[in-house]
Amino acid sequence: MIMGCLLWRRNLQHNLSAMLMRGRARTILLIVVLMGCTYELYMLISASALFSAFSVVRYNVVILPGQKMGNLSKYSPLIFIGGVPRSGTTLIRAMLDAHPSVRCGEETRVIPRILGLRTQWKKSQKEWNRLKEAGVTDEVINDAISSFILQVIAGHGEPAERLCNKDPFTMKSAEYLAHLFPNSKFLLMIRDGRATVHSIISRQVTITGFDLSDPRQCLDKWNHAIKTMYEQCKTVGQKRCLTVYYEQLVLHPEQQLRHVLNFLDIPWSDLVLHHDKLIGKDISLSKVERSTDQVIKPVNLDALTKWVGTFSEDIVQEMASIAPMLAQLGEDIVQEMASIAPMLAQLGYDPNANPPKYGEPDPIVLKNTDELHMNFGEWERRAKEIVDPAAAAAPRSPLAR
Repeated sequence: MIMGCLLWRRNLQHNLSAMLMRGRARTILLIVVLMGCTYELYMLISASALFSAFSVVRYNVVILPGQKMGNLSKYSPLIFIGGVPRSGTTLIRAMLDAHPSVRCGEETRVIPRILGLRTQWKKSQKEWNRLKEAGVTDEVINDAISSFILQVIAGHGEPAERLCNKDPFTMKSAEYLAHLFPNSKFLLMIRDGRATVHSIISRQVTITGFDLSDPRQCLDKWNHAIKTMYEQCKTVGQKRCLTVYYEQLVLHPEQQLRHVLNFLDIPWSDLVLHHDKLIGKDISLSKVERSTDQVIKPVNLDALTKWVGTFSEDIVQEMASIAPMLAQLGEDIVQEMASIAPMLAQLGYDPNANPPKYGEPDPIVLKNTDELHMNFGEWERRAKEIVDPAAAAAPRSPLAR
């Protein structure tokens, strides 16, 4: 009886051990299978991610996590705003930012630089040949630059139906950008070069190549910059590049904005006439951009003629030769002023008109200007709340506009 019990216990232990071994084997086998499946899944995901990454670069598609804006591609109808700094580029972008369907945002500063790098490569035949020998062809560079630009434009602000970029000097590369983005459109802001240079100098706006202690040299630099941009705009064509005159935008905001929105195929919205009411809400401003303390205000006349009387008599007499572009689009060059800035005349400005006659303002603009003067202290306080405190406290010429 006892022996039978012992044998039964041994058999039970043996059977249990065998079952345990088989269970371990099954467990090990299951683990191996799971590891294999995990590896295959990992390889599948990796391959998919690699293909997606390649597609993003090759087809210039930007997909931003968590943003319900669809896919932004090089075929999207982007808007590029450019012009010489202090020509109203911030004003027009703030007005467009007020539209529910548009987002421009602050200057990126990096887009003009990447475009400038390509220009440098192209200027050096030796460097360009080296790139091509390395397989870095036009197609590779174009795909890389367009993907970079798309990512910056899409990523530095909120999603919107129409995205735009405002980096003033991108207009010097308008022809190239038009090639990269075939459905894009361009706005070239134009302002009287005398007013632009006065604003640059009085506000101490640092621009490469501009000597802020030499008004004559700044006028010459303005002339060269606007000439390049204007020629680029003409090359792109009037169906894709629109010139917008700062003075006319200020004098007749609704008329000009209707023209701009029609050109961009964007439906009208009254909000674009009240951008000042959306500052800090739907419109984001950079604390370090020099125009911020101005665009918080409604459209007004203060900046139009602040430059009058600030240039020396000898510069006034040679203005047309320094900036000939001032009269190209309208009135003829008068006296010697056109010799300094020939583009003044080329763009329709009278180089000898001092003060100039830009036109009669709309009643709403006159009203805005009067209210600003009556509440000057309040607007100054608001400006200091929005802009960088250090910049707001810095001494500035009372003529700065």
